[in-house]
Order: sequence, then C-alpha cells, then structure tokens
Amino acid sequence: MNEPSETLAAGKRRRLSLLAVQVGLAANILLAMVKCAVGILGGSPALLADGINSTSDVAYGVVVSIFVRLSAKPADHEHPYGHDQLESVAAVVVGAFVITTAIAIFWHTVATVHELLTAPPDNGGSAVIALWVALAVVLVKFGLTGWTYAVNRRVNNSAVLALAQDHRNDIFASSAAAVGILFARMGHPWVDPLAGAVVSLIILHTGVEILRSATADLMDTVPGRELDREIRASLEGISGLLAIEEVHAHRFGPWLVANLTIGVDGGISVRDGHRIAIEVERRLVDRVEFMRRVYVHYHPVT
Repeated sequence: MNEPSETLAAGKRRRLSLLAVQVGLAANILLAMVKCAVGILGGSPALLADGINSTSDVAYGVVVSIFVRLSAKPADHEHPYGHDQLESVAAVVVGAFVITTAIAIFWHTVATVHELLTAPPDNGGSAVIALWVALAVVLVKFGLTGWTYAVNRRVNNSAVLALAQDHRNDIFASSAAAVGILFARMGHPWVDPLAGAVVSLIILHTGVEILRSATADLMDTVPGRELDREIRASLEGISGLLAIEEVHAHRFGPWLVANLTIGVDGGISVRDGHRIAIEVERRLVDRVEFMRRVYVHYHPVT
C-alpha cells in the first residue's frame, strides 16, 4: 500500500543526488580551468596545486555521476534490495582520488620549496590576479559546501556527503593558497609552494575521512545503540507486545533492514501474534527514517 509513495520518495532522492553531483561537476570544471590557467600564467604554485585538485575533482565527478545513475536500477534476483550500495562505492572512488591527488601535490610542492630555498628567485612573487582568484574560489566553495550538505541532509547519500566534504576541503585549500600568494608578494616566495604542501595535507585528511565513512557503509556498520533506542521507543504502547528481546539492523545503501525478536503472551492465537508482528513492522517503517524492511519473529514469554 505504501509502495507508490516509497517509489516517489526514492525517485526524488535520486534526482536531488544527481543534481548535487552535476552542479559540483560543472563548478569544478570551471574552477579547474581558471585556477590552472591563472596558477601557470600568474606564477603561483599554490594556486596551480589547487587547480590540479579541482582537475581530480572533475575526473571523479564523472565517475560518481555514473555510479549515482546506476544506483537507480531497480531490484533484481541478485540484488533484492536494489543497487543503492553503489552510492557507497562511488564515495570510495572519491576518497581514493582525493588521497592520490594529495600525495602527488605534496611531493611536488616540497620539491619546489627546496628549490626556492637553495636558489631563491629574484622576482616579486605571484601576480595579484592569483590572489583574487583564490579568494573568489573560497566564496564559491563556501556556497557549494553549504548547499551540498543541505541536499545530503535530505537524501542521506554517501556519494553526496563525500562531495560536500570535498567542497569543504577546497575552502581550506584555496584559503591556504591565498595566504601563500600573499606572502609571496611580500617577498617570501617559499611560503607559496609551502602553502601548496599544506593544501595537500588538508586534502589527504579529507580523503581518509571519506574512505572511512564509505567503507563503514560497505562493511554494514550501523549506529547500534542509537538505533536500538529509537526502535524500542517507536514500539512503545503496542498492545500485546510484552518484550523486545533482540534487535539487529543491516544497511543497504541509505536504507535499513531490521530483524527483531519479540515476546508475546503464549495464550493468544497465531492470528493475534501475527497482528502484533504486522503492527511492529508498520510502526518502524513509518517512524524510523530510511527503514525499508522489518522482519519480526515472535514467541511466547512468561
């Protein structure tokens, strides 16, 4: 009876998820071109490093877009709960790209710092336009971060959350680049590439955070105590329910599937026991967010 509304909600969720991915991809394409071009022409290693990060963002943005589309495939014989786990796989892809980019940027900028310290160049640092671009990127990414986090609160999508974290990461990265460019223009050119190294460490931290969250979903990690309390609170007041003995939950993408063992009066009929089990299922699907299926085993208790 609730299937049409569930399908509609799932469809809206996927459209919002895909919108977040596409907006982020479009923004990163534009920012990558601008930052790389200005970083090269304006002589700013930090801004160029930030531009390389955005280029990596474009690459995994395409991959994530494909995975989010594939996650919309309906359930089949081999995947009875659908293909929503592909969202977590997409988040793993994001984390892997982010970590790889961080390592590459770190070694490049450290080498540049060493060159500058051993043979300082005789110039005035990066062009002023590099500073303005870095500051503009901070503003753009600040807006994207807030909007993407807001979308994720509605869709609870691992891939969208990973994108939001990466947008947040870019705020710090571009801020570090702006600081490096400013110091370079003040006669300390070594600060600029050093800021690029700081950027890489921030990127690395975000990549590890994304991987940890995504792999937790794939390893079926569920907030046990919190979910247990929510389930027990939702079932309070059901007539004939005497005990909740076991609660187990499993995650399939954003969705939850719960298995419960409950106790009922041993003197009631099988029909009444079935009625109680059905009421338990309905309560949890209605009251626990993202609960898709509930399986109930009931037996007599004293």
